[in-house]
Amino acid sequence: MTQPTDIRRDGHRPRLLDLFCCQGGASKGYADAGFDVTGVDVNPQPRYPYTFVQADALAFVLEHGATFDFIHASPPCQHDTDCQRIQGNTHTDLIAPTRTALEATGRPWVIENVGGAVPKLRDPVMLCGPMLGLRTYRHRYFETSGGLTLTQPAHPVHTVPQAKMGRPVPPGHYGQYVGNFSGVQAARDVLGVPWMNRDGIRECIPPAYTQWIGRAFLASRTLEAAA
Repeated sequence: MTQPTDIRRDGHRPRLLDLFCCQGGASKGYADAGFDVTGVDVNPQPRYPYTFVQADALAFVLEHGATFDFIHASPPCQHDTDCQRIQGNTHTDLIAPTRTALEATGRPWVIENVGGAVPKLRDPVMLCGPMLGLRTYRHRYFETSGGLTLTQPAHPVHTVPQAKMGRPVPPGHYGQYVGNFSGVQAARDVLGVPWMNRDGIRECIPPAYTQWIGRAFLASRTLEAAA
């Protein structure tokens, strides 16, 4: 059972736990929304810009997740990406174990993943760059819990052509910024992640996405407190 989250009124920012944080795209959005962010990843993340813990994400959330106000999890998406299947690579599917661990915390949470994972996500909301003013399509899907209901923004028609996967971006196109792409600085500018290198950009969630989610969460809790 998810326990209610009280919005803090003591001058402290609500605490957000970002699991599988990588270089911190999701974390940046939540920080911009008003959270004090802690990221957890099994690999060292020297570029991560907030409080960082190197640990197994699921073990950490089972031990410490209940101390946070809101939890975000982005279990590795390689199991469900087209490029990994094309290359014949295999990866562990962590979506169900992540959900189980999150449910055990009793805190509200969100799970993010790619389009290939949609059949395993429960009523996800899709976000696309132009919905939030970004010049890239990068669809990502978000399953929520704890009474948080997201209303998906209107999805603009994809009228701007998109560069091929991992390729340089021709004039008048949107970039995909995956694979061994060129144009790292352009990708930083478009996605809003100026501290990231190519490895981080390939997998990151644009901060605009999680800023939108974080603001929706805080607004929902403010409304509950006022009721």
